[in-house]
Amino acid sequence: MNKIRVDKWLWSIRIFKSRTLATDACKGGKVKVAGVSVKPSYQIGAGEVVVVKKNGFNFEFRAITLIEKRVGAAIAVTCYEDVTSEAEKTKYAEWFLNAAPTGEKRERGTGRPTKKERREIDGLKDGDVYDWGDDY
Repeated sequence: MNKIRVDKWLWSIRIFKSRTLATDACKGGKVKVAGVSVKPSYQIGAGEVVVVKKNGFNFEFRAITLIEKRVGAAIAVTCYEDVTSEAEKTKYAEWFLNAAPTGEKRERGTGRPTKKERREIDGLKDGDVYDWGDDY
């Protein structure tokens, strides 16, 4: 196998969850080879570097093995070499660590909030604290 479609290869090495997402990324100009945006049908060869813009980050992959079928993650990482710059990797790592959950969590078994509790929660989020008290 000398060449393979770029969208199929990106899907098979698990860069994208579905082939449709890989195709849409190519059509949207988010996949480049040699600095030029490529169509989904572009045929890549072994040794070519593919730049993928995903979630605002530019990832670079050098094709080592060209596979057509989706394989397990352990096998997929042997089919490419990650040549992404260190600056981009640290930017991604910082974003990933800061994307932690906000901590909004209800106790297990408490059920849905009542209308009053919902107002209090919304008030805390907006910065307003409602005191509905019993002084009506």
